[in-house]
Amino acid sequence: MVNWATFSVVLAVVVIMLGAWTRLSDSGLGCPDWPGCYGFITVPQSESHIAIANARFPDAPVDVAKGWPEMIHRYAAATLGLVVFGLAASAVRRRRSGVPFKLPLFIAGFILLQGAFGMWTVTLKLWPQVVALHLLGGFTTLSLLTLLMLRLRKFSAHRGSTETSPSPAPPNPVDLTGNLAGLRPWIFGGLFLIIMQIALGAWTASNYAAIACTDLPTCQGQWWPEGMDFQHGFDITQHVGPNYLGGQLTGAGRVAIHVTHRAGAMVVLLYFAFLLSLIWRRDKSRALRGPVRLVAVALAAQITLGLANVLFYIPLPIAVAHNAMGAGLLLSVIYLIWRHYQLLLPQAKAEAAIQTKTMHKEVTA
Repeated sequence: MVNWATFSVVLAVVVIMLGAWTRLSDSGLGCPDWPGCYGFITVPQSESHIAIANARFPDAPVDVAKGWPEMIHRYAAATLGLVVFGLAASAVRRRRSGVPFKLPLFIAGFILLQGAFGMWTVTLKLWPQVVALHLLGGFTTLSLLTLLMLRLRKFSAHRGSTETSPSPAPPNPVDLTGNLAGLRPWIFGGLFLIIMQIALGAWTASNYAAIACTDLPTCQGQWWPEGMDFQHGFDITQHVGPNYLGGQLTGAGRVAIHVTHRAGAMVVLLYFAFLLSLIWRRDKSRALRGPVRLVAVALAAQITLGLANVLFYIPLPIAVAHNAMGAGLLLSVIYLIWRHYQLLLPQAKAEAAIQTKTMHKEVTA
């Protein structure tokens, strides 16, 4: 199951990148129906099939170049769904051996919801609220699959060690953790900021606000552009339709979204610069040095790609890479949290055991 869980994580990243490719190439409505394309399993290409498709959807003539990105994304997402259902079924069958099964079942249910959002993205004509939630759902799916992979790897390693020989006694947990226990709220605060920044990125993309500012470090030649309309830019009560391809917001609303996303990036950068340096100083055991480096590299790459998007006017490869690196940054923070939790787990167990013994003595006294 570990290998399949790892494959599902890789495939989820591919699905996110394909979704970005579909959106950024303006192919979100390349197929006006769902789950097929103009009523066909694949994009219609022959003259007869194109004629039938155009007759079925006269308001959306066939564009093969935009149909294929949409269908390839659907094929990959459907494959991911099958893999997730297979993981859930395998986990349920092996639950008596200790394999975690509740998380795979939850992911399987969430995949169905994500599929529904994929359908609504098309049927509601790229309504920004649904597009943003669909993108966030993809990142959530990836995060849950990563957590499942880490749990399965731990389960497999633990079972392997108990079958061969008893594990050696762990080192003194106090010596290992030092002052790291107090950093948990700060690390979770960083995760919250990453999620909020991803949400801002999703809102920026779904409202086509990425090109609202084409200069750096200012926006339209100003540090704080005049006339920004935050109320319009962040109005989540927009009516459905008729068609949001290309966006329906005013320029002032899009500038407000773009500037907010930039400000969020600066907050994330400053916060993690402080947090990572704090972890580095307090980590006497050096057990978190690897995850800290991973987060730092992912953050630097993401900031660089964001700047390149503006400087080079949203080239498709860089824009897709920016989406993928957003996923990479999220996963690196999740991995940091996981390693931090595993590092503190022996100490938590030791403290719980001491507390239990103390309570037992008090009861029997």
